[in-house]
Amino acid sequence: MSWARIMAPLSGGQGDRDAVAAAVMLAEPFGAEVAGVYTPADVADVMPWMGEGFLGGVQTTALESLKEAAQAGEKNARAAMDACAYGKKQFIALTTPVWAGLSAESRLSDVVVFGSDPARGRGPLAEAFQQMVADEQRPVLIAREGLTVGGCVAVAWDGGKEASRAARLALPLLEKARRVVILAAPKASSRSFDAARLQAYYGARGVDAELEVLPESGDAAPALVKAAAAVEAEILVAGAFGHPRLQEFIFGGTTRSLLNSDRPSLFLSH
Repeated sequence: MSWARIMAPLSGGQGDRDAVAAAVMLAEPFGAEVAGVYTPADVADVMPWMGEGFLGGVQTTALESLKEAAQAGEKNARAAMDACAYGKKQFIALTTPVWAGLSAESRLSDVVVFGSDPARGRGPLAEAFQQMVADEQRPVLIAREGLTVGGCVAVAWDGGKEASRAARLALPLLEKARRVVILAAPKASSRSFDAARLQAYYGARGVDAELEVLPESGDAAPALVKAAAAVEAEILVAGAFGHPRLQEFIFGGTTRSLLNSDRPSLFLSH
């Protein structure tokens, strides 16, 4: 298996260069294209808030300010892409309707890369992160300090739908890894499962995975983070749990704890 297109949403802010660098790191072993997608605030989302008569002086000034900010952001995002020496790259600047464009780009990408802030609900790309995970159900990589491809990857496993989707979609990453460790915490799950089944699944696909059963009960997230650190995993693969409510993605406790941890980098799928 392989990946052909890695997408990095860009905000025109300081985190863009790190996001591009992480996308390149993920793409390079596969010779994949990196798509830097500038995702500005959408004027169409602001206009209903302005109400009738939005063409008045104050409203017109506000719209012009938004347009100027979008232009400046695009310039910064483009500069972040230009500073990257990776040859197989593409820059895309979205225009209204921004969210429809972002969805379309993600559907033609294998993985979407974010930094830590959007995953924690911070900054201009926080809503984009929620859209990618909850609405589009795209696999995302949350890039953190220490990210490498080809080292150790840990896979959180509980036999559920979300975990199985993440475990399958991460196969190209696992095929490049030096070491793969399946982390299972059966005492922390209400679900009955046999972690050796995933180990056999990987073995049939040429991935020699180790299996570690964690003794902890209660909240699985701290145990998973601790175990991932113990095996020196650079990336933890996990299912994202939650449900849409009022167009907002409400993450479950385990997922929220993983998002708020500092390391390792996360490969998530809902």
